[in-house]
Amino acid sequence: MLIGILSDTHGRTSAVRRALALFDTLGVQHVIHCGDVGGMGVLEELVGRPCTLVWGNVDLPDAATLAFLHAVGLPAPTDVPTIIELDGRRIAVWHGHEPGFHDGACGPDLDYVFHGHTHQRQDVRWGRTRIINPGALHRAHVRTVATLDLRTDELTFHQLE
Repeated sequence: MLIGILSDTHGRTSAVRRALALFDTLGVQHVIHCGDVGGMGVLEELVGRPCTLVWGNVDLPDAATLAFLHAVGLPAPTDVPTIIELDGRRIAVWHGHEPGFHDGACGPDLDYVFHGHTHQRQDVRWGRTRIINPGALHRAHVRTVATLDLRTDELTFHQLE
């Protein structure tokens, strides 16, 4: 299964649209947004896609935003971190600003931890867990997203103009 990972979009709808077009071209089957969505326009771009998202430190979801997510079938983040299982892999999704992130991001039962917040792409291992930050689509010298093939563990960073 090929997944697309993005973060720190800060409401930049056109950048998100370009990232999603790239994901479509590559055959991405699930999109993960690691927070700092930054507005309804970004959420509207995610409609109709298998998607997991978390809130970042700039996201202040109100009742209207939550009602929109419910109406269009996008999952509203509730847990920190959000734990999902895709293609037999356990994944924790954080933004990276949350209390406990630095001390508790990795668990012995996690294959991957995805996060954003730093606006810097990253790929490191901590024991058996691979920690990935896809980079950012706002306030980054080089704007990047990532794709990960869960079957082969192949990670690719993609630069967007």
